[in-house]
Amino acid sequence: MNDRAAIEGTYMPMGHTATAQAGSGGLTATEHRLANGLRVVLSEDHLTPVAAVCLWYDVGSRHEVKGRTGLAHLFEHLMFQGSAQVKGNGHFELVQGAGGSLNGTTSFERTNYFETMPAHQLELALWLEADRMGSLLAALDDESMENQRDVVKNERRQRYDNVPYGTAFEKLTALAYPEGHPYHHTPIGSMADLDAATLEDARAFFRTYYAPNNAVLSVVGDIDPEQTLAWIEKYFGSIPGHDGKPAPRDGTLPETIGDQLREVVEEEVPARALMAAYRLPHDGTRACDAADLALTVLGGGESSRLYNRLVRRDRTAVAAGFGLLRLAGAPSLGWLDVKTSGDVEVPVIESAIDEELARFAEEGPTAEEMERAQAQLEREWLDRLGTVAGRADELCRYAVLFGDPQLALTAVQRVLEVTAEEVQEVAKARLRPDNRAVLVYEPIAPADPDAESAEGTEDPESAATVEATDENEEAAK
Repeated sequence: MNDRAAIEGTYMPMGHTATAQAGSGGLTATEHRLANGLRVVLSEDHLTPVAAVCLWYDVGSRHEVKGRTGLAHLFEHLMFQGSAQVKGNGHFELVQGAGGSLNGTTSFERTNYFETMPAHQLELALWLEADRMGSLLAALDDESMENQRDVVKNERRQRYDNVPYGTAFEKLTALAYPEGHPYHHTPIGSMADLDAATLEDARAFFRTYYAPNNAVLSVVGDIDPEQTLAWIEKYFGSIPGHDGKPAPRDGTLPETIGDQLREVVEEEVPARALMAAYRLPHDGTRACDAADLALTVLGGGESSRLYNRLVRRDRTAVAAGFGLLRLAGAPSLGWLDVKTSGDVEVPVIESAIDEELARFAEEGPTAEEMERAQAQLEREWLDRLGTVAGRADELCRYAVLFGDPQLALTAVQRVLEVTAEEVQEVAKARLRPDNRAVLVYEPIAPADPDAESAEGTEDPESAATVEATDENEEAAK
């Protein structure tokens, strides 16, 4: 295509563009930048008449300060409360009325918003995203702030505080990352901090982080690139950038914890559980891909070593999984989750796990295990890249976290290039008892409901909520 013919002088090509690289499956992407700093990534796919719009802002819970945790997630909800031209719930109504779907999520490292639309409704999605990027402060008031504060607090009750094992992620994260570390707290935030957040806090947060030069916009699907760029310039081009964003706090830590950190939780849970977080290499490295393969062999599904040992052979557990929570700004976490069977004690489970991890570190994966694990991760990657929404999200992820969206198109190949020796090496170095935070759940008898009633205990609040999952908290399940 002729970039200059579309909107001369309004965007600048950014290096390598539409090249079908090795391992990309023929997928391509072009990169552009508006004068206000907004990075744009386009990927044509005319297989079906749909288009995905994905907008990543480089802000997550790691950018929050003490006393204001949960603000990034709260603000994600506020972004659905209307803007200058779109009142109230209008964003949902317009997208869904046009036959599209939409949502937003918050993680440690970013906040994203996305729509999948019939191709002929692409302009609507772009206009909506630009309107709230450029004019949300015109609609943000005390009423919307209080409304969404209550929604987020209720979400915390429903998904964390009042469900079995609900606070496990929060507790393990606090153990794995020391006090004061930017990843010590999770995106949901604390009740006290949510209560403390003010309208001016929210406005300052928006002015600092919701600027075009702190965002990446990807559009994937049945699109005309020149027309799409013209719409993007029309709706986003006049939004001013902002240069006052503080650098995120340093997330650097030693490669290993150096000890086994441990907490016992006595709660009303259906079974004993052993959960652990291992400190692993940063996302974007070959060592992180090797760690992903190691955890897949050990705990990725019903063919894995831990599942076969604990669930099938020993019958000491009813579930056993080991997944990777990839993080770019801090060490990633290997997430172990085992639910015990019957009256089995946790030390029995833990001893068997340590045996399997030690054997794996000593012997490494077999050729068959490597082939199966690489095929499993390849399928998962291709599943994401095979949909317009998944590809749009991955293009944004690599642009925001690693500066190069093209890396998304070759991620599969990098996983397939990892050797068994590299997998064994990362297991030997990292999957050790002195490099983990451990959470042990011990069940207690439920409280007497009659006693609670006599004390006037109220039912948890209920409220319609914006469906806005915290991605990091789902990734390692």
